[in-house]
Amino acid sequence: MTRTTSAVARALERIERLDPALHAFIEVWPDEALAREREAVARRLPLGGLPFAVKGPSGIRSYAARRLIAAGGVPVGATSVPGPGTVWQTWGQGAHGRTVNPWRADRTPGGSSAGAAVAVAAGMAEAATGSDGAGSVRIPAAWCGVFGLKTTNGLLPSPDRTGLASAGVFARSAAAAEPYLRRVLGSGGTPDEAFGLPLPLPLPAVYSEDLGFAEVDPEVAAVVRAAVDRLVAAGTVRLLDRDAGLLDPAGAWTAVRGGSPDAPEAVRVRRANDERLDALLSGGALLLTPATPNRPHGHEGPGSRYSTALTWAFNLSGHPAASLPAGFTGDGCPVGLQLVASRGADLGLLAAARAVEDTLPAAPAPPLPGHR
Repeated sequence: MTRTTSAVARALERIERLDPALHAFIEVWPDEALAREREAVARRLPLGGLPFAVKGPSGIRSYAARRLIAAGGVPVGATSVPGPGTVWQTWGQGAHGRTVNPWRADRTPGGSSAGAAVAVAAGMAEAATGSDGAGSVRIPAAWCGVFGLKTTNGLLPSPDRTGLASAGVFARSAAAAEPYLRRVLGSGGTPDEAFGLPLPLPLPAVYSEDLGFAEVDPEVAAVVRAAVDRLVAAGTVRLLDRDAGLLDPAGAWTAVRGGSPDAPEAVRVRRANDERLDALLSGGALLLTPATPNRPHGHEGPGSRYSTALTWAFNLSGHPAASLPAGFTGDGCPVGLQLVASRGADLGLLAAARAVEDTLPAAPAPPLPGHR
């Protein structure tokens, strides 16, 4: 009789084999993970021992991790985040060295949830927890070719005093993220049957390449526009003629992060953008943009372009937002399509993401273990 290898054992085997090159983990917990899996299976808990990773050394204590463990999820390890003294956040430092992009080892995976995205992309975990204060889930999701969702700010507990950061999740797809989000979000009065319900198509949406202010790499923009055109042609999306121009949130975000949320300019920008987004997303409309204005940069740093240019407006406004794979640039770098929904419409956003990914070509797995 052939013995079936458990999901946790498979995850641990991939970590042992792949992580010395990818550097996604700072800690791995094999004995504890296998014990948790046995208990979850024996108790017939809902997640049944599905392996997940947690972001950073404190990730195991997060609300999301505790909810997942209670439902029978199994944390296999803690993933990399930027090292001490790092002045830019789109990279990670694992136990073996700097975290590398699984598609191109000479490029960063994004961050600050760097290792979480790499762990999921490389199949070292079925899902991973993350947190997003400026794009820290959506940017690495985009650059590693996986699904990443930032929840509505304030929906779940956050240790961030500024209110900018909210919990998020990574998975290979929106469909694969659903069991984890069911357990994490389902405790807030959300009935289980609300998950998995399809939305009527076409989805009303507004597309913006640059939100009115960002400088976007033309090839990144072209990949995302091609994905949007495919969604329209398939009847998945119906584009609305609405102005998606926002005020550049960089100064307001910096003021809030620096402890000055009442600075007059920050208040002005936030109020104006909130009003514009309320009008833009009225009637259940989605906002579609590139997840990042640039492709993954090298390990030496991001240069002068802010990778957060298209994401941090929604940390200020609090809207839920997700990135899902849209395609690749000619040099083999993944590109993410960002979906933004109304505040509190996290389940609708997940359903919309599922409809979008059902229309677009399935995202491939990175060429492991011989990645470039």
